[in-house]
Amino acid sequence: MNVRVGIGYDVHPFVADRPLVLGGVAVPSARGLAGHSDADALAHAVADALLGALALGDLGAHFPDTDPAYAGASSLGLLARVRDLVRENGWSVGNVDATIVTEEPRMAPHVAAMRAGLAGALGVGVERVSVKATRHEKLGAFGRGEGLAAMAVVLVHRENA
Repeated sequence: MNVRVGIGYDVHPFVADRPLVLGGVAVPSARGLAGHSDADALAHAVADALLGALALGDLGAHFPDTDPAYAGASSLGLLARVRDLVRENGWSVGNVDATIVTEEPRMAPHVAAMRAGLAGALGVGVERVSVKATRHEKLGAFGRGEGLAAMAVVLVHRENA
């Protein structure tokens, strides 16, 4: 098999007194996301998708939230380390398609910077990274603004295929 597909999903609740970081971008917001690292749900979803495509476990298996070394860690840095695992296993990132689910803040002004941040961590051109956002239309926990979710699909291919 010369191509594989992976799916990633991550959820974090909103908390006060923490920056909101998505795709490595500090998004202006009164609240950020709870988490051990910088809680970048978008980068986490992409990393989990890559790990899943290669059946290498999940982000928590590689960077456990019980390890103080990852407290406050840059999720783009963790994503770059996952990219290295992908390469070490003989694969390359083909493309990424990701979606953020949140009522607010609005993501559109920040999408280009998120795409660039993810592309840089993955070592690919920005044209290979798609980031979109949608709302839950006031339904459920996301609709009430209790948290944020991100999901991603990735395609990887063999380096020499």
